[in-house]
Order: sequence, then C-alpha cells, then structure tokens
Amino acid sequence: VDARTCKVIVLDSNIRSMTKFKQIIGRGTRIDKDHDKFYFTILDFRNATDLFADQDFDGDPIRIKPVGEDDDLSGIIDEEENDTSPLVDPESGEEITLVPPNIRNPFTIQQQAPREKVYVNGVDVSILVSRELSFDRDGKLITRKLTDYTREIVTEQFATLNEFLNKWHEADKKEALIQELEEQGVPVEALQDAIDRRLDLFDLICHVAYDQPPLTRRERANNVKKRNYFTKYGDGARRVLEALLDKYADEGVTNIESLDVLNVKPFTEFGSRLEIVKGVFGGKDKYLEAVRELERELYKTA
Repeated sequence: VDARTCKVIVLDSNIRSMTKFKQIIGRGTRIDKDHDKFYFTILDFRNATDLFADQDFDGDPIRIKPVGEDDDLSGIIDEEENDTSPLVDPESGEEITLVPPNIRNPFTIQQQAPREKVYVNGVDVSILVSRELSFDRDGKLITRKLTDYTREIVTEQFATLNEFLNKWHEADKKEALIQELEEQGVPVEALQDAIDRRLDLFDLICHVAYDQPPLTRRERANNVKKRNYFTKYGDGARRVLEALLDKYADEGVTNIESLDVLNVKPFTEFGSRLEIVKGVFGGKDKYLEAVRELERELYKTA
C-alpha cells in the first residue's frame, strides 16, 4: 500500500511487537495534501490497539466504534468517513474539538506543485526521476554542455559577433535565418529551456557564442516604446505596430513576420487583414516594409 495515500489500516494477528505496530500505524499518519488525505481509519480485528496502544506516541484516537463478530461491516469505512456527528469524550461527556495537525515546514509544502498525472497503458504512474536529452542534426546524443555545443556551431559559421550581426540585420525574414541555424544544428528549443524562454534566438546566440549580456523580448519591446518610434505613423498604423510589438514580446519575431498574425486578436478589432494592409498601410509592400523597420528598431541597440 502506498504510505502517502493510505487511509485504511487493517490490523490482524501477525502483529506481535510494538515496533511492527508503530510501523503499520505510521503508514496512516503521513499527510498527503495532493490526495486530500488528512486522517485514516483503523480496522482492528485482533484488539492490537489494546495490546500495543502507546498514548505518548500515537495520541488518543478521535473516534472508537466497537463492533461484534456478527455485525455487518459492509460500508463501515464510508460510514465512518462521512460521519459528521460531534465527537464526545466517553469519560467526561465533553465535545472534542479537532485541532488541524501542525505540519513541519508548512511554507515548503504549500509551494509544492500538484502531482502530475501520467498514464501508461491506462495505469496512473508517478515520475520519480526525469532526464532531458538533446540530439544533434544527425540524431546523435549531445554529450557536451549545450552552450559549448552551440558556440562551436555558431562560430564555425560566424567567426565574430559583427559577422553574425550583419547576417541578422541583412535577413529580410528572420524566420528564414532561424530555420537555417536550426538546420545547421543549433538546438533552439533546448537552449531556451536551459537558459531562458523569454529570450529569442538572437539574444541566445549573442549570449552563448559571443558572451554578450542578453535582453528579454519584453525588454527589447520596451526599449522601442521609450524611443517614441511610432510618432512617425498615423493613428491606425501606430495601433497595429504597437500590437505587433506586444506580440513579439509574448511570442517572438517569427510570429510578427507572417501576415496570418493579422487574423487574430487584437488585430481583428482593427479590421480585416485586407483592410489593415491596404487601408491602413497602403498595400502589402508598405506593410511589410513597416514590419522590417520595426524589426530594425527591435535590434537597433545590438
């Protein structure tokens, strides 16, 4: 029986020592908040609690319900767990007030995330140990540190930081350059998980390969807003570009390069995709140029 979730303890004739009795009772006294387990029920068929009761160790039982050999025990567990009648001290006749248990290190217990439910062939299992592995473009396991592996790949293509910056700024679409780097073996997702998912690939590479201090996407977006860059545009175009900037901060540069981004909120509140591209910016070419200029502003300080 899992000691964490055990709510029912059955005592039989095999209990012959105080040590074993305490070990068995100890299973039930473990609190498990994830499974709503704060109490347990003892079914004692051999009067073991009379033989081995240790008030200093176990404390007093909350409720005792004697039963005879001929009594029907079906449903007794549900009956006891659902019994909300007052608890009365049999000697004094006074009602017993239950005091919540004093859990050691309550702060750490409250901070624990709920146990992840994992099912294998329909069976609920628990993850004891997990290990993340990364593979290179040939499907081989990466045994070096991800940062060292990435630095080697990037510096083979761009020996200096300036070479990488020039390639990044010259790219009409950052998505194409990102795809090219991934094809060369840069483990983008694994890097983001290992370092910081708030960084886009640009800052990951500058930091890992060239030891540059990184900025999060949100920090880059805020820097653009501080420069009052949008004052050159009309109200309609400014609202669209500000929304694109927020989209970049949340999701990354590849999302703002696609026209499909105009099909979702908040852009749909400004009009249809055609109305935004043609009516607000004066056509597709002018809209795409505005996006490219926005990207130049994002990476201007680099």
